[in-house]
Amino acid sequence: MSETRQVPEAAGEAAAEPRRKLVTGPGTLLVWVYGVMVVGAVSRSAYQIATEFDRAPLAYTLSAVAAVVYAFITYTLVRGGERARVAALVCCAVELAGVVLVGIWTLADPSAFPDSTVWSEFGRGYLFIPVILPVTGILWLRRPRA
Repeated sequence: MSETRQVPEAAGEAAAEPRRKLVTGPGTLLVWVYGVMVVGAVSRSAYQIATEFDRAPLAYTLSAVAAVVYAFITYTLVRGGERARVAALVCCAVELAGVVLVGIWTLADPSAFPDSTVWSEFGRGYLFIPVILPVTGILWLRRPRA
């Protein structure tokens, strides 16, 4: 019976632990840049999907996917905690893979993309921030924990 009492107490203690902040120091800048990318990708993809989706559906859908990825990473960074850190780390890795794959694809077969995406040519239209940002995020999220 004493074991059943210890489990809720342990769970209560774990739940009471404060979340480790992810938006301290350089993490604050990371959140701001991801926030700007959310606004840019959402507004771009929403406009393009609403007005000219039939022209380049793959490109506009990929821009919308990029917006969702950026929004999720922003949310997890702001939320903080170990689970959020791991989720953001995985999402940054997925984002980097997406940027590299789409970047290579747009260079290898430009006809597949009649219009560019956020990740086209490794984010050239966004000053290469889409390829730099996930690398920076991964480095920040992998730093030693206190």
